Amino acid sequence: MSASEIDGYLTGVEEPGRSTLQRLRQSILRAVPEAEEGMSYGMPAFRVDGKVVAGFAAFKKHLSYLPHSGSVLDELGDELAGYSMTKGSLHFAVDGPLPDDLVAKLVTVRLRQAAGPGGD
Repeated sequence: MSASEIDGYLTGVEEPGRSTLQRLRQSILRAVPEAEEGMSYGMPAFRVDGKVVAGFAAFKKHLSYLPHSGSVLDELGDELAGYSMTKGSLHFAVDGPLPDDLVAKLVTVRLRQAAGPGGD
């Protein structure tokens, strides 16, 4: 895994999505500076101790934060009001970055899960 893979991915994203995702990338790295950057399933991902703890993806009409767990978003419940989501992705506008404090909470929940029994 390498940061250059994420750089390449972002090169293919049109503005303002590219800048929004770059800001998310920095926010994730502030929350988990020891993360190794790379790709997982063709999308940018951040690993800690070999486990993917965060990721993101660009789509035509929205961007997604990917916690790589089906229960992270449920745990944050009301804090995610106003965002659309699926079980495994939080959607946000191409020009509407996620707040740093929300990203930190998302990463913290995932890190706790990854460190727990089963570590999934």
